[in-house]
Amino acid sequence: MEYDPRHRAILRLLQLTHLARGDDVAGCVSEALAPLDLAATCYLVDEEQQRLHPLPGGSLPTGEPISVDGTVAGRAFMLVRAQRGDGSRLWLPLVDGTERLGVVELAWGPKAVDPDSLPGWAQDFVNLAGHLIAVKLPYGDTLHQTRRTRPMTVAAELLLGMLPPLTFTCDRLVVSGLLQPSYDVGGDGFDYALDGSTARFHVLDAMGRGLKAAVMAVTALAAIRSARRDGHGLHTMARAADEALREQFGQAGFATAVLAELDLDNGRLRYLNAGHPPPLLLRGQHAVRELDGGRRLPLGIDSDIPHLGQEQLEPSDRLLLYTDGVIEARDPDGDLFGVERLTDIAEQAAQSQLPAPETLRMLSRRVLDFQHGPARDDATLLLVDWIPSPTRRAVPPSS
Repeated sequence: MEYDPRHRAILRLLQLTHLARGDDVAGCVSEALAPLDLAATCYLVDEEQQRLHPLPGGSLPTGEPISVDGTVAGRAFMLVRAQRGDGSRLWLPLVDGTERLGVVELAWGPKAVDPDSLPGWAQDFVNLAGHLIAVKLPYGDTLHQTRRTRPMTVAAELLLGMLPPLTFTCDRLVVSGLLQPSYDVGGDGFDYALDGSTARFHVLDAMGRGLKAAVMAVTALAAIRSARRDGHGLHTMARAADEALREQFGQAGFATAVLAELDLDNGRLRYLNAGHPPPLLLRGQHAVRELDGGRRLPLGIDSDIPHLGQEQLEPSDRLLLYTDGVIEARDPDGDLFGVERLTDIAEQAAQSQLPAPETLRMLSRRVLDFQHGPARDDATLLLVDWIPSPTRRAVPPSS
């Protein structure tokens, strides 16, 4: 069977990566594109989501890492949309599904076939490359090393290895999370699961800092996940975390948390708040209220079973969950970042129609800028969009 040259490039990439290591994928991309007179270099974003770092094996010359802010490459990453560069250059978002990994720089020579129609097909090709990079990520360390600008603590290594991908999108929901500081996170964590018409998502903050706090957070997350996978509801998930924390830490360990579930068919939200800052509901690009129902004591402490908090969401509503490290961040004068400032920035992001992961990146940067330096406490954000067509803000357009 005779294939179109562009179809052959996709098949060639699949063939080349069957036995490839993670650090080989960028070279496989270059080799598959070469017969089309196309050259490419893949870039991965670092853990801080501040700079894009080239992978070895690209067929275009590279220099220093590229800033996400203020560059064409960064704009492709932030907006999850292809951007034209200088001359015969195109920057394409590199994603695994909707998880942002970086960008690909693409250039075409005089023998390239129909450059005007290139962006749509090229995005399909790059989407495949992003998926292949994500598949290879667990099997080696080179790709992880490319994304790190400094050593990671044992606590952060333990906790980050427990978390799901930062962003996931289905036909009716976008969920996106972010933890800072990337290399020294201790007791914060989040989890989510989407099955059928139900989305479940959780944010927690274990007491203390360092490795002990990370072990506490991982214990609570694992207990919640285990109960959830056994088919239990929010009360039983919380009870499972209570028991696991008491068994391992006695009276010396607890974690605040929000455990929630959303019916994607009708927008009914049910939630339990174990001593945690209340989620923020955004509607019509404005903050409507804090969700302060379903209160109980923190996980790990005996507590009466509360009535679950309930809220009826409307299409396009957003839920912002966060830990106290966000609102308790302080500037050099000792002033708190606070809920009001968080609300204002979240409203600005909604009005700008930024994708969920870019909204969290912007919020995180504003917290860091407010502190004028590294975070003094873990700061975790989880954003949930219940919208009719979420893919318009999370998936790069293709052919």
